Amino acid sequence: MTAVTGEQFDLSLDTPSGGNVRATITQVAAGIRRLSVHGVDIVPPYDAGVQRPLASGIVLVPWPNRIRDGRWLLDGAEQQLALTEPKKNNASHGLLRFSPYSVAARTESTLRLEARVFPQSGYPFLLDTAVTYRLVDAGIEVTHTITNRTDAAAPVAVGTHPFFTIGDVEPEDLTVTLHAATHIDVDDRSLPTGETPVDGTPFDLRGGVRLGDLDLDAGFADPVITDGVSEHSITAPDGRSVTVWGDENFRYWQVFTTELYPGQSKAVAIEPMTAPVDAFNSGRGIRWLAPGETWEASWGVRADGFAPV
Repeated sequence: MTAVTGEQFDLSLDTPSGGNVRATITQVAAGIRRLSVHGVDIVPPYDAGVQRPLASGIVLVPWPNRIRDGRWLLDGAEQQLALTEPKKNNASHGLLRFSPYSVAARTESTLRLEARVFPQSGYPFLLDTAVTYRLVDAGIEVTHTITNRTDAAAPVAVGTHPFFTIGDVEPEDLTVTLHAATHIDVDDRSLPTGETPVDGTPFDLRGGVRLGDLDLDAGFADPVITDGVSEHSITAPDGRSVTVWGDENFRYWQVFTTELYPGQSKAVAIEPMTAPVDAFNSGRGIRWLAPGETWEASWGVRADGFAPV
């Protein structure tokens, strides 16, 4: 069977506690297809012979989320991106969603993949991008690197689209916690209309909400950042948790719940983003890289309370 997401890169790390951490990364979109700690899935896996469900695990560069009508202005000149979300007339999830990456470095527990963004309609810039995955004792650490190879400043942002689970727990019984104070209000095209404090609204996930009670595709701003890191989680009734963290570059987060993920009665994505929806038009979170400049941003996943079997 040919994997429709390209070559599959299996990573493995034996931990000092006698357990192991395992991951599978795809060549196309450098996505996480599988991640387990001590034999328990913490990313819901999908079959290698099918197209990834709902953008599961992919890298979103040079922008995450959506650009309204695929249009934005560069020095007063209108730019027109391809409309990759035709139902809502938006450009969605960047330019490498279906692109293969090449291996730059690999060990048993680490992988560095690279891909180039070439100048094209709506984005006249040349970027070298890389993503490095490194297994650690309780999960994975991820570092994104972007270098501007153009002779003009280039606007960039990065995000990723991971889903999370605790594989031996009924998904509806997981508690989702997001430490963010502001909800990004959107219209029926999922485009921003304003912002609202989460206090007293259904978007207040700071105290934890049962996944079975959530129906969300919502963006958030103003995460709590402590010592340069923000943390958000899913928790099982027995106290085990999976935490996704982002460094101070990741000041925007998306929470998406669905009943359409294969093999899951319900699934949740907690997505780190350095810029929010329609950022090329608002300018929020966009990093303008000077010619030759390199930028790095890191996030990761940590499983707590999981015992080796």
